[in-house]
Amino acid sequence: MFGSRTKHQRTQAPATKLAVAVARRPGLRGWRGRGQGEAVYVTAADEWRGTSVQVCGLWPFVGGSGTPILGVPIGVHTDTGAPFGADPISWFMHGMINNPSMFVLGLPHYGKSTLVRHIVLGLAGRSINPLILGDLKPDYVDLIEALGGQVISLGPGRGHLNVLDPGEATGAAVRLLASAEEHRATANGTTDPAAAAPFFAAAVKAEKLAEQLMADSHNRRLNMITALITIVRNAKPSAHEESLIDRALHILDDRLDRVPLIGDLIDVIKDAPNELRAIALDRGDMSRYLDATDQLRQSLYSLDGSGRFSDMFSKPTDQPMDLTKPVVFDLSGISDTQRDIQAACLLACWSTGFATVQVAHTLADAGLEPRRNYFVVMDELWRALRSGEGMVDRVDSLTRLNRTEGVGQAMITHTMSDLEALPTEAERMKARGFVERSGMVVCGALPGAEMEKLNKAVTLSRAEQSRLISWADPGSWTDVGGSRKRVRPGLGKFLFKVGGRPGIPVALKLTSVEESLHDTNKRWTINRTGEGEN
Repeated sequence: MFGSRTKHQRTQAPATKLAVAVARRPGLRGWRGRGQGEAVYVTAADEWRGTSVQVCGLWPFVGGSGTPILGVPIGVHTDTGAPFGADPISWFMHGMINNPSMFVLGLPHYGKSTLVRHIVLGLAGRSINPLILGDLKPDYVDLIEALGGQVISLGPGRGHLNVLDPGEATGAAVRLLASAEEHRATANGTTDPAAAAPFFAAAVKAEKLAEQLMADSHNRRLNMITALITIVRNAKPSAHEESLIDRALHILDDRLDRVPLIGDLIDVIKDAPNELRAIALDRGDMSRYLDATDQLRQSLYSLDGSGRFSDMFSKPTDQPMDLTKPVVFDLSGISDTQRDIQAACLLACWSTGFATVQVAHTLADAGLEPRRNYFVVMDELWRALRSGEGMVDRVDSLTRLNRTEGVGQAMITHTMSDLEALPTEAERMKARGFVERSGMVVCGALPGAEMEKLNKAVTLSRAEQSRLISWADPGSWTDVGGSRKRVRPGLGKFLFKVGGRPGIPVALKLTSVEESLHDTNKRWTINRTGEGEN
């Protein structure tokens, strides 16, 4: 019938439309036509040539090698999701880095302390004792308490640390000398010279270790007193004043049968013994001696309970360190407005911690104690560095021997500007050396202005710099799900750099057990319904 379609025509029509749709495909260079995006030039595929032995198992769809998972589990690679593990001690022991230390940089409240606490917890599980030598906020007290460790409070009216206390050095020296006597007695009771030789050698070694321990203890006390005077004056003591302190400490050790205090040191200088008068070049004139020592005594009076340091350093130590446990020095009672007091306490804690570790290793070398390794955390590094002239040298001397002393170390500050703000170029170079000598450098969110300064110490590619800058983005303006928390792109993300190798971007992952230990904003907690809300 005219105008009607046969059954055969009705069934074939859809197939014709499908064929037209299938036929419309882009060519090898894309869609042809104006504005369709056809490529003018197609890059040739890479070609490789090799023997049948070399390429017989070639599979072209390959990816990069996986991230290292050696050490404390940190989190996952931000791009691939691969698991990542790291800590300076594990990587050093397996030859991945040359120095068991890490330097952590990042803007505030992006997770620096959380990362370090996470590593501290992981290492504690491997029987490596953490030593938090100065916690100002506090960030680590809850963690150390959860680990069953020792919390030592220090601050005006909150505790005392006698900087003239040799600590465990005196007792350790006595043990070493007693061990030397036992070895000599054993050797003398042996008729065979060959059998006696090892005992004589052990006795000589123990005596030498005792002598070195006491000499190191003396130097530590001298350095600590001069460092505190530097903070009091904001200038280094003169050479003859250091000589006076050095000789006065020797006189104190000979006079007293107890641990000396700052007041005892002042009394020795006031007594004007001939040894001190000779150093002061008084030429027999007492008035010249008084003139030469007046400024020194004034500085010491400031440390003896009559200055802004109160009696923190002038009374016997309240709690000696117990190196069989995790230890934290809680300095949170010191106000942020008291920068010089914070710096003095940090330096005193660092000095005391490293000295006690040295005693423990000396006893282990003599076979009198088991060998232990420690992970030392030095937070808020910038506070100590800016506290006075010569403080960079003091910190530098403390941080150079971590590998030989069997100590892993983490130094933490905000930005490279903290190190670049030092007054002289020599001090700035030494401060950059802290970063350059570190086995690994861990960078969190950083502003763009930091990139040029950071590149002086560790090489970053443009992509790595862009990543660190993007992490510093403040995030959204609105709350997430009504939680009153804004999502920040860089929160908990870090770039691990080792030498000139490409950095590994990692997102930190915490376990449910840790979450309650990582709240550094407790004083901002609001309690509205009987439960704390962050």
